[in-house]
Amino acid sequence: MSELSQMRVAVVHDWLTGQRGGEHVLEAILELVPSAEIFTLFHFPGRVSAAIERHPIRTSALQAWALRVPDYRHLLPFFPRAVERWDLSGFDLVISSSHCVAKGVQSEAPHLSYCHTPMRYIWDRFDDYFPRSRPLRRMAGKAIAPWLRRWDRASSSRVDHFVANSAFVADRIRRFYGREAEVIHPFVDARFFEPPLRQNRESFHLVLSALVPYKRIDLAIEAAARGGERLIIAGSGPGLEELSKKAGPNVELRGWVTDGEILDLLSRATSLIIPGIEDFGITALEALASGTPVVSIAAGGVPESIVHESSGILLEEMNAESLLGGMREAASRPWDRAAMRARAEGFSRRRFQDELRNSIQRVVAGGRRG
Repeated sequence: MSELSQMRVAVVHDWLTGQRGGEHVLEAILELVPSAEIFTLFHFPGRVSAAIERHPIRTSALQAWALRVPDYRHLLPFFPRAVERWDLSGFDLVISSSHCVAKGVQSEAPHLSYCHTPMRYIWDRFDDYFPRSRPLRRMAGKAIAPWLRRWDRASSSRVDHFVANSAFVADRIRRFYGREAEVIHPFVDARFFEPPLRQNRESFHLVLSALVPYKRIDLAIEAAARGGERLIIAGSGPGLEELSKKAGPNVELRGWVTDGEILDLLSRATSLIIPGIEDFGITALEALASGTPVVSIAAGGVPESIVHESSGILLEEMNAESLLGGMREAASRPWDRAAMRARAEGFSRRRFQDELRNSIQRVVAGGRRG
């Protein structure tokens, strides 16, 4: 990577407001380009790791507004213009880590985009974010979605090489952008391999998730209520209040939890529940490394790491009844927890970085597309 160390690299990430899966991937990218500068729509200091915050971070003109509004996502119509205003003319290489608008930056330098997903809320998950039960929100969404789709599709031409985090996302890139993408799966953090595997588990199921609509946490709550299963939900987000109203006495919403608490919960849980369709599902890898079976729908990116009846229960359809059945099956089966951990070892940080390094080098050697 000596050639890269001589280059000025801009790494563009949608926003830095919390340390989630995308930010762990960002950390690994930054290790490959340690002198990189970060460009992000807004940054809430202290919300992400020191490894990220030690880099120079340039925010957009929306930074001040993001600190004033109740939910920075309400600023979505202004995101495209904000990323286009950055001057990247002094950089030799651009790497975007994108699930919203980061891939839309303008630059004359070669541009590799690690795409976590095309924007869900304007493409195939519109109804999750703008439900019929919220008519004013839905009306606003319908007003801006056509324009955002046009911008999203047009700005994909600014990327020289797409890397998708799963074959599922690569297919979405093909459908929405008309572009091919290389697949490089994310990784599971090494700390999930450190605790000893517990063979005997406690009688609770676990959800680890941001509390946003497409995660379908409401289905897990409904399934737990039907069967009287104990459910712990760890995570924060705009859906906390609404989900709290639905939760019965057997459901515990923990809110935000520390990394240590996540490790502990996963090591003790009967199963990890993933009720929504994930683009890839890093939490599934974390469960795999912890020897904890995953209950999920057999769609999206989760089946790229979880094998039915070997490391989890993959459901043909997702509703409260089928999910309850999956939870009970996960509780009743004997699991080879050592084999699950061994499978997770194939999704290592080193493997991710080796594959991404090769992609970056090809982009640098090839220069800009036509």
